[in-house]
Amino acid sequence: MMNFDGKVLALTGGVGGAKLARGLIECLATEQLLIVANTGDDFSHLGLSISPDLDSVMYALADLNDPERGWGLAGESWQAMDALKQLGGADWFRLGDRDLSTHLQRSVRLSEGAPLSQVTGELCTALGLRHALVPMTDDRVSTMVSTAQGELTFQEYFVREQCVPAVSGFRFDGIESARPLPQLMEWLGAPDLSAVIICPSNPFVSVDPILSLPGVREALQSSSAAVVAVSPIVGGMAIKGPAAKMMQELNMPATAVAIAEWYGELLDGLIIDSVDRELAASITTATRVLPTLMSDLGSKVQLAREALDFARHLD
Repeated sequence: MMNFDGKVLALTGGVGGAKLARGLIECLATEQLLIVANTGDDFSHLGLSISPDLDSVMYALADLNDPERGWGLAGESWQAMDALKQLGGADWFRLGDRDLSTHLQRSVRLSEGAPLSQVTGELCTALGLRHALVPMTDDRVSTMVSTAQGELTFQEYFVREQCVPAVSGFRFDGIESARPLPQLMEWLGAPDLSAVIICPSNPFVSVDPILSLPGVREALQSSSAAVVAVSPIVGGMAIKGPAAKMMQELNMPATAVAIAEWYGELLDGLIIDSVDRELAASITTATRVLPTLMSDLGSKVQLAREALDFARHLD
């Protein structure tokens, strides 16, 4: 446990952000940390309600995730998907046999009228998690990707099309009427909020949906808490996912400098990897240079400690 005063709000997408979130729970008491996950990736598939980013973070926090694939549960089997394929069903989005239980339970509880935040809390409790993981909203928001093949839902682009189509933009269907989770807004307005950590997630499709919720960006800008982001781009590449490819197709350099410019005045500090040390002088935001690759629990905790220490010195 780290000696850190005040509350910390972590904004995250899936796999990359989940690693830092796992480190943060080792550093902070349960009452100090709220982890808010993107739900723009959520969709309905095979009659089930799927929340990919929420589940990636939940499994990582519970040490149940598969580090080799980067998603899903460790020790997974695929008999249901193999049988579905034999029957001619849509098997392009692979759901493991054990993972299916999460989606089944979520779908049942949502059909009974429970909000997504309540269902997420129930699932996290069942898996033994003590720190709070919540969705950005209880309302449906769908990330839509504009591509050379037309507009696709994020999962169609990311999984079915394997990120092949060139990207020209994004929109978040339903964002105008979606209400940020009340707990998110309460934390943003809390006088004892000391830090907001933007995890190393895709800025366009993982973080922007959260920031685009009505009132969130404004509340973040009004908060006195230090806002620190960890660049998801290392040496011109995304450690996981299509962020670097998207940046190139959007005519942006795939660099930590572009990440800093994208977040702009929202940030008080940016952490970049040691391999990008020479870029620090080109970043106007306060910058800390250190190893950001998280390969084991020790490196996740170390990066979390560094992010919190950086925020403390910026506050």
